[in-house]
Amino acid sequence: MSEKHVIYDDMSHKSTIRLENVSVTFEKYTVLHKLNLLLDERLIAVIGANGSGKSTFVRLLNGLVLPTEGNVTINGFDTRREGKAVRRIVGFVFQNPDNQIIMPTVEEDITFGIKKLKKEEIERRIEETLQRYGLLSLRKKRVHLLSGGQKQLLAICGVLVMEPHTIILDEPTTQLDLYNRKRIAEIIDNLEQRIIMTSHDLLLLKKFERILVLHEGHLIYDASPSDAIPFYERLMA
Repeated sequence: MSEKHVIYDDMSHKSTIRLENVSVTFEKYTVLHKLNLLLDERLIAVIGANGSGKSTFVRLLNGLVLPTEGNVTINGFDTRREGKAVRRIVGFVFQNPDNQIIMPTVEEDITFGIKKLKKEEIERRIEETLQRYGLLSLRKKRVHLLSGGQKQLLAICGVLVMEPHTIILDEPTTQLDLYNRKRIAEIIDNLEQRIIMTSHDLLLLKKFERILVLHEGHLIYDASPSDAIPFYERLMA
Protein backbone atom coordinates (compact mmCIF):
# COMPACT_ATOMS: atom_id res chain seq x y z
CA MET A 1 0.00 0.00 0.00
CA SER A 2 1.78 3.13 -1.19
CA GLU A 3 -1.00 5.71 -1.20
CA LYS A 4 -0.82 8.16 1.67
CA HIS A 5 -3.88 9.33 3.56
CA VAL A 6 -3.54 13.05 2.89
CA ILE A 7 -4.45 15.71 5.41
CA TYR A 8 -6.22 18.69 4.02
CA ASP A 9 -4.33 21.59 5.61
CA ASP A 10 -1.11 19.90 6.79
CA MET A 11 -1.46 21.13 10.36
CA SER A 12 -0.04 17.87 11.70
CA HIS A 13 3.46 19.18 11.07
CA LYS A 14 2.79 22.47 12.88
CA SER A 15 0.67 21.49 15.88
CA THR A 16 2.22 21.39 19.31
CA ILE A 17 1.23 19.33 22.33
CA ARG A 18 2.32 20.73 25.66
CA LEU A 19 2.11 19.20 29.14
CA GLU A 20 2.97 21.46 32.05
CA ASN A 21 3.39 19.96 35.54
CA VAL A 22 0.77 17.32 34.74
CA SER A 23 -0.24 14.74 37.32
CA VAL A 24 -3.23 12.40 37.27
CA THR A 25 -4.66 10.90 40.45
CA PHE A 26 -7.49 8.39 40.75
CA GLU A 27 -8.88 7.90 44.28
CA LYS A 28 -5.66 8.96 46.01
CA TYR A 29 -3.49 6.84 43.67
CA THR A 30 -1.25 8.93 41.43
CA VAL A 31 -1.08 7.35 37.98
CA LEU A 32 1.13 10.01 36.34
CA HIS A 33 3.61 12.23 38.14
CA LYS A 34 4.60 15.81 37.23
CA LEU A 35 5.05 15.50 33.48
CA ASN A 36 6.56 18.39 31.54
CA LEU A 37 6.72 17.75 27.81
CA LEU A 38 6.65 19.51 24.48
CA LEU A 39 5.65 17.15 21.66
CA ASP A 40 6.03 18.34 18.08
CA GLU A 41 7.42 15.31 16.24
CA ARG A 42 5.14 13.50 13.80
CA LEU A 43 5.72 9.93 15.00
CA ILE A 44 5.78 9.50 18.78
CA ALA A 45 5.50 6.23 20.70
CA VAL A 46 4.81 5.62 24.38
CA ILE A 47 6.04 2.37 25.90
CA GLY A 48 6.13 0.83 29.34
CA ALA A 49 5.04 -2.21 31.31
CA ASN A 50 1.38 -2.82 32.07
CA GLY A 51 0.31 -0.34 34.72
CA SER A 52 3.00 2.19 33.82
CA GLY A 53 0.44 4.86 32.89
CA LYS A 54 0.60 4.61 29.08
CA SER A 55 -3.13 4.51 28.42
CA THR A 56 -3.81 7.30 30.89
CA PHE A 57 -1.09 9.39 29.25
CA VAL A 58 -2.50 9.12 25.73
CA ARG A 59 -6.03 9.74 26.99
CA LEU A 60 -4.79 13.06 28.36
CA LEU A 61 -3.96 14.14 24.83
CA ASN A 62 -7.54 14.33 23.58
CA GLY A 63 -9.36 15.07 26.82
CA LEU A 64 -10.64 11.57 27.62
CA VAL A 65 -8.74 11.99 30.89
CA LEU A 66 -8.21 15.40 32.48
CA PRO A 67 -5.17 16.29 34.57
CA THR A 68 -5.64 16.44 38.32
CA GLU A 69 -2.83 19.00 38.39
CA GLY A 70 -1.24 21.02 35.61
CA ASN A 71 -2.36 21.74 32.06
CA VAL A 72 -2.47 19.95 28.71
CA THR A 73 -2.79 22.07 25.56
CA ILE A 74 -3.13 20.94 21.95
CA ASN A 75 -2.57 23.65 19.34
CA GLY A 76 -3.19 26.12 22.15
CA PHE A 77 -6.51 24.51 23.14
CA ASP A 78 -6.72 23.59 26.82
CA THR A 79 -8.13 20.07 27.18
CA ARG A 80 -9.94 21.02 30.38
CA ARG A 81 -11.76 24.07 29.01
CA GLU A 82 -11.88 23.36 25.26
CA GLY A 83 -12.40 19.62 25.04
CA LYS A 84 -14.65 19.74 21.97
CA ALA A 85 -12.10 21.73 20.00
CA VAL A 86 -9.37 19.28 21.02
CA ARG A 87 -11.39 16.23 19.96
CA ARG A 88 -12.04 17.77 16.55
CA ILE A 89 -8.32 17.73 15.79
CA VAL A 90 -7.19 14.71 17.83
CA GLY A 91 -8.72 11.33 17.00
CA PHE A 92 -8.46 8.33 19.32
CA VAL A 93 -8.41 4.64 18.34
CA PHE A 94 -9.04 2.32 21.29
CA GLN A 95 -7.17 -0.92 21.93
CA ASN A 96 -10.42 -2.88 21.76
CA PRO A 97 -12.54 -1.74 18.79
CA ASP A 98 -15.67 -3.00 20.57
CA ASN A 99 -15.19 -0.08 22.97
CA GLN A 100 -15.32 2.34 20.05
CA ILE A 101 -17.78 0.91 17.53
CA ILE A 102 -21.31 1.84 18.60
CA MET A 103 -23.56 1.51 15.55
CA PRO A 104 -24.96 -1.74 14.06
CA THR A 105 -23.55 -1.48 10.51
CA VAL A 106 -20.24 -0.37 9.00
CA GLU A 107 -21.83 2.56 7.18
CA GLU A 108 -23.78 3.79 10.21
CA ASP A 109 -20.74 3.60 12.45
CA ILE A 110 -18.39 5.46 10.14
CA THR A 111 -21.08 8.12 9.60
CA PHE A 112 -21.67 8.72 13.31
CA GLY A 113 -18.87 11.24 13.88
CA ILE A 114 -19.63 13.32 10.78
CA LYS A 115 -23.43 13.21 10.71
CA LYS A 116 -23.70 17.01 11.05
CA LEU A 117 -21.88 17.61 7.76
CA LYS A 118 -23.66 18.12 4.45
CA LYS A 119 -24.93 14.94 2.81
CA GLU A 120 -22.57 15.26 -0.16
CA GLU A 121 -19.54 15.71 2.10
CA ILE A 122 -20.55 12.73 4.24
CA GLU A 123 -20.85 10.55 1.15
CA ARG A 124 -17.48 11.71 -0.21
CA ARG A 125 -15.65 10.98 3.01
CA ILE A 126 -17.28 7.59 3.53
CA GLU A 127 -16.66 6.47 -0.04
CA GLU A 128 -13.02 7.59 -0.07
CA THR A 129 -12.15 6.14 3.33
CA LEU A 130 -13.85 2.77 2.92
CA GLN A 131 -12.41 2.40 -0.58
CA ARG A 132 -8.89 3.24 0.56
CA TYR A 133 -8.90 0.67 3.35
CA GLY A 134 -10.73 -2.15 1.62
CA LEU A 135 -14.03 -1.94 3.48
CA LEU A 136 -16.26 -0.60 0.71
CA SER A 137 -17.74 -4.02 -0.05
CA LEU A 138 -18.64 -4.32 3.65
CA ARG A 139 -20.44 -0.98 3.77
CA LYS A 140 -23.84 -2.48 4.66
CA LYS A 141 -22.49 -5.34 6.76
CA ARG A 142 -23.47 -5.68 10.40
CA VAL A 143 -20.56 -4.97 12.70
CA HIS A 144 -20.95 -8.12 14.81
CA LEU A 145 -20.19 -10.19 11.70
CA LEU A 146 -16.79 -8.55 11.11
CA SER A 147 -13.49 -10.22 11.93
CA GLY A 148 -11.19 -8.74 14.56
CA GLY A 149 -8.99 -7.19 11.88
CA GLN A 150 -11.98 -5.71 10.07
CA LYS A 151 -13.26 -4.21 13.32
CA GLN A 152 -9.91 -2.58 14.01
CA LEU A 153 -9.87 -1.21 10.47
CA LEU A 154 -13.38 0.17 10.97
CA ALA A 155 -12.29 1.83 14.22
CA ILE A 156 -9.38 3.49 12.41
CA CYS A 157 -11.65 4.53 9.51
CA GLY A 158 -14.14 5.99 11.97
CA VAL A 159 -11.38 8.34 13.13
CA LEU A 160 -9.90 9.06 9.70
CA VAL A 161 -13.25 10.06 8.23
CA MET A 162 -13.30 13.00 10.67
CA GLU A 163 -9.99 14.18 9.18
CA PRO A 164 -8.12 14.91 12.42
CA HIS A 165 -4.63 16.37 12.49
CA THR A 166 -3.40 13.90 15.12
CA ILE A 167 -4.32 10.25 15.62
CA ILE A 168 -3.73 8.48 18.92
CA LEU A 169 -3.64 4.68 18.82
CA ASP A 170 -3.70 2.70 22.06
CA GLU A 171 -2.14 -0.73 21.45
CA PRO A 172 -3.74 -1.05 17.98
CA THR A 173 -2.27 -4.47 17.14
CA THR A 174 -2.47 -6.27 20.49
CA GLN A 175 -5.59 -8.33 19.80
CA LEU A 176 -4.79 -9.17 16.18
CA ASP A 177 -3.22 -12.16 14.45
CA LEU A 178 0.06 -11.80 12.55
CA TYR A 179 -1.58 -11.03 9.18
CA ASN A 180 -3.74 -8.25 10.59
CA ARG A 181 -0.90 -6.86 12.73
CA LYS A 182 1.13 -6.44 9.54
CA ARG A 183 -1.84 -4.91 7.74
CA ILE A 184 -2.52 -2.37 10.49
CA ALA A 185 1.20 -1.58 10.74
CA GLU A 186 1.30 -0.86 7.01
CA ILE A 187 -1.72 1.43 7.27
CA ILE A 188 -0.17 3.33 10.17
CA ASP A 189 3.08 3.64 8.22
CA ASN A 190 1.21 5.29 5.33
CA LEU A 191 -0.76 7.84 7.32
CA GLU A 192 0.39 11.44 7.09
CA GLN A 193 -1.23 12.67 10.28
CA ARG A 194 0.78 12.96 13.45
CA ILE A 195 0.72 9.56 15.15
CA ILE A 196 1.01 9.03 18.89
CA MET A 197 0.88 5.35 19.77
CA THR A 198 1.27 3.00 22.70
CA SER A 199 2.57 -0.44 21.84
CA HIS A 200 4.41 -3.48 23.17
CA ASP A 201 5.48 -4.30 19.61
CA LEU A 202 8.92 -2.72 19.53
CA LEU A 203 9.53 -3.66 15.89
CA LEU A 204 6.58 -1.48 14.95
CA LEU A 205 8.29 1.53 16.50
CA LYS A 206 11.66 1.51 14.74
CA LYS A 207 10.53 4.14 12.21
CA PHE A 208 9.22 6.48 14.90
CA GLU A 209 11.02 9.71 15.69
CA ARG A 210 10.64 9.77 19.45
CA ILE A 211 9.86 7.22 22.16
CA LEU A 212 8.74 8.03 25.69
CA VAL A 213 9.35 5.35 28.31
CA LEU A 214 7.01 5.36 31.30
CA HIS A 215 7.64 3.45 34.52
CA GLU A 216 5.24 3.54 37.46
CA GLY A 217 3.77 6.81 36.24
CA HIS A 218 7.11 8.56 35.74
CA LEU A 219 8.73 9.50 32.45
CA ILE A 220 12.13 7.85 32.81
CA TYR A 221 13.50 8.02 29.26
CA ASP A 222 12.82 10.16 26.20
CA ALA A 223 14.87 9.46 23.09
CA SER A 224 15.01 8.14 19.55
CA PRO A 225 14.19 4.46 18.91
CA SER A 226 17.88 3.59 18.54
CA ASP A 227 18.43 4.63 22.16
CA ALA A 228 15.01 4.12 23.77
CA ILE A 229 14.35 0.56 22.59
CA PRO A 230 17.64 -0.92 23.95
CA PHE A 231 17.07 1.00 27.20
CA TYR A 232 13.58 -0.45 27.53
CA GLU A 233 14.76 -3.98 26.73
CA ARG A 234 17.36 -3.72 29.50
CA LEU A 235 14.73 -2.35 31.87
CA MET A 236 12.41 -5.29 31.17
CA ALA A 237 15.14 -7.97 31.25
